[in-house]
Amino acid sequence: MTASTSHSPPEVVTSLTELAIPVETFATGWQTALSRPLKLRVDTLPVNVDSPKAVSMQIKSRRPQVVSYTFPESPYWQLPAGADPGKPTRPHPAASAPAGSATQNRKATRIKPPGDIIKLKDRLYYVLQPPLESLVSSGSLEFPFEPFPYQFEGIAFLYPRYSAVLADEMGLGKTMQAISTVRLLLYSGEVRKVLLVCPKPLVSNWKREFALWAPEIPLGIIEGDQAKREWQWRQPNTWVKIANYELLMRDRDLFDENLHFDLVMLDEAQRIKNKSSTTAQVARSIHRTRSWALTGTPIENSPEDLVGIFEFLSPGYLSADMRPRHMAQAVKDHILRRTKDLVMTDMPPKMFRDEPLSLTPEQWETYNKAEDEGVIKLNDLGDSLTVQHVFELVLRLKQICNFDPVTGASSKMERLVADMEEIAASGQKAIIFSQWVKTLKQIRSQVEHFGPLEYHGQMPSKQRETVIDRFKNDPKSHMILMSYGAGSVGLNLQFCHYVFLFDRWWNPAIEDQAINRAHRIGVSSPVTVTRMMAADTIEQRIHEVLEAKRELFDTIFSETGGPSSHGLSQNEIFGLFNLRTPKGPIRAAA
Repeated sequence: MTASTSHSPPEVVTSLTELAIPVETFATGWQTALSRPLKLRVDTLPVNVDSPKAVSMQIKSRRPQVVSYTFPESPYWQLPAGADPGKPTRPHPAASAPAGSATQNRKATRIKPPGDIIKLKDRLYYVLQPPLESLVSSGSLEFPFEPFPYQFEGIAFLYPRYSAVLADEMGLGKTMQAISTVRLLLYSGEVRKVLLVCPKPLVSNWKREFALWAPEIPLGIIEGDQAKREWQWRQPNTWVKIANYELLMRDRDLFDENLHFDLVMLDEAQRIKNKSSTTAQVARSIHRTRSWALTGTPIENSPEDLVGIFEFLSPGYLSADMRPRHMAQAVKDHILRRTKDLVMTDMPPKMFRDEPLSLTPEQWETYNKAEDEGVIKLNDLGDSLTVQHVFELVLRLKQICNFDPVTGASSKMERLVADMEEIAASGQKAIIFSQWVKTLKQIRSQVEHFGPLEYHGQMPSKQRETVIDRFKNDPKSHMILMSYGAGSVGLNLQFCHYVFLFDRWWNPAIEDQAINRAHRIGVSSPVTVTRMMAADTIEQRIHEVLEAKRELFDTIFSETGGPSSHGLSQNEIFGLFNLRTPKGPIRAAA
């Protein structure tokens, strides 16, 4: 094809005077032209069209190039020059799974945007990030142990959310997942001020875990007198501050607009389940951008517990009158709940051994007399009867099921000593739980030859740490006596393979927390759980009521991956003795 010759542009006429034509002549000629039909002439030019020809071409294959959004500090997460990508951080000591198991067959974990993110740009920011597993092979961001796949999923869940509940079962590492997510948020520059609120006994545990999983993060513990605490609250260079719930109450006047946090995490968040409590009100008064809750028991007594937690996360999002299935659908995108049997398929199992024991003759005599006399007194109260009156009788009967108050006889104690003989002979250790410190002391008086140690709320926090260290390292100490309140949270006793529930708690969820002190990541053998229960007594009636109520809470948590349990309501407590309340009779539990 030859190049066409160029033409100079036509001259532009700006006025009629340039044409040298009188205006009258131009107007007359224009009118005449409009009255005539318009004729067009079309000229055609011959064009030679060649027939198409097929030409073979060979194109070399090229690898696709991936372009994605990255975090601001993502270059620091890439492998350094010369690093071996096949040599990751050392595996977790509990991850000794056989080849081909779920632990070995890893898949890439990517951050999924929450459902409330609408803009495509915001969703792509998370979707196009590199997989979290690449962090393990990082040269600058090191992990002491390679996290499990489900822990990566927990990090991916927490990272993009401004309102979230991590409700994993006790023993799955909620602490590690929260710390690692905070670490990534700090590295990416998305947060700079973080507040963690936890029960006082767990402050030292969080301090140790931060030192293990994020040693480079500046950490501050809120403690000391009022002047010192006020100075600590205002420290700008402390990226993460840890405070206990009790100090939070004392320093409530400090939470003004000038004290703002990018993220506030509540550990054991069931502490704020009652939204009208002072603790819940103070927690909600903290100025913050993100709100997270960590709890293994998001529901302890009723669905209103979950409503109370969400009042901190997103006020007004839930209401107590919502149906269970509607509530489950509403919280689906905000709660992550996993149980060990679902995610730790290679973890040794829990083996439950229910022991319905008959009371000794001495116990039966005292028990029958106490119940008969107690029920008569309750009926005599008439309309003045309250749940507190019934509760006092229940506690009295439960204590008799442990020990006869006159003779000290106990069928549970006889069984415990027999089992401990075998456990001590094999060099193993056991945890014994009770809801009463008095009961723990009675047990200790009869098992001194097993080297028992005590761990309960009447002991100072510093002394408790010493007790745990001794129990772990002293070969002569074969048992530790724990109260549910002090020993159901914040302890790692995976070296202990036997758990005894000497008496049953009102809520199976609290029992599960206690059991999971031993059945945790790193446990090397199955954990045998012995649940003692006095047959044909108030203990058996309570057990049957609680088991019958599990279905309701399974419904709520089926959407988020796991169940939670529920304690006794006021009507059910009255129903234990078929008592008439001021509102009418209550049927006894089946």
